[in-house]
Amino acid sequence: MTDSPGKMTPSDSTNPRNELTTGEKRRRWFEVFLVLLVAFGGNILHSLYLLMSTPGVSQQVSSSRWALGIVQEGAALLLLGYVLSRRGLKFANLGLRWSLRDAGVGLAVVAVSYLAYAFGYQLVQSIHHLMYGSWAMGPTAKDFFAHPSFIAIPFFLLNPFFEELIVRAYLMTEVMELTGSSALAVALSVAVQFSYHLYYGWVGAVSLSFLFLVFALYYARWRRALPVIVAHAFMDVYGLLRLLSP
Repeated sequence: MTDSPGKMTPSDSTNPRNELTTGEKRRRWFEVFLVLLVAFGGNILHSLYLLMSTPGVSQQVSSSRWALGIVQEGAALLLLGYVLSRRGLKFANLGLRWSLRDAGVGLAVVAVSYLAYAFGYQLVQSIHHLMYGSWAMGPTAKDFFAHPSFIAIPFFLLNPFFEELIVRAYLMTEVMELTGSSALAVALSVAVQFSYHLYYGWVGAVSLSFLFLVFALYYARWRRALPVIVAHAFMDVYGLLRLLSP
């Protein structure tokens, strides 16, 4: 797809993938690792801690943690913008283009991803029941995010851009250009997102991975970021409204 809107065209991508020097490849892999470390390193460690902790451990998100999350996600997006700018690129080169059509497509992505999640959840629960003779009981969003403060609202609005631009658009674009493998890009994107959702437990994180897979497959095919951002935002806002409801 040489005319894909998500294709990186300036700077490094003026050379075909197989003409990149070893030094250029190493630098770009280092940048990928650095962006992912800043963006998700702490979240992954915290998710692993909650996964292994006892049920009695306090898990509620405080107002200060919502504010810290905004700072951390904003800083990660600034870092991504800086990394792109060093190669003469912008977020538009990752497929972020503002259009009503893409926003509408995002609603279709929501519908498909919800169906995938429902299928994945039932599949994982059925396997768990066959193996252990019982249904899996894991933490829910209210166990972590119940009674969110006002500062949670800007966090929920920023989060879809943070996650989808970094773990989807940037990571997948780089992996596809550096390896030529869309399958590897999809797998790594879903794996990273799975890892920092482990606070929902194995069943919850695996079930959510079916949803992440729809997002990743869409981006791999169309290289447009706005639809997956809109889909993610729809889910986050819907989840926030459920948390705010009595």
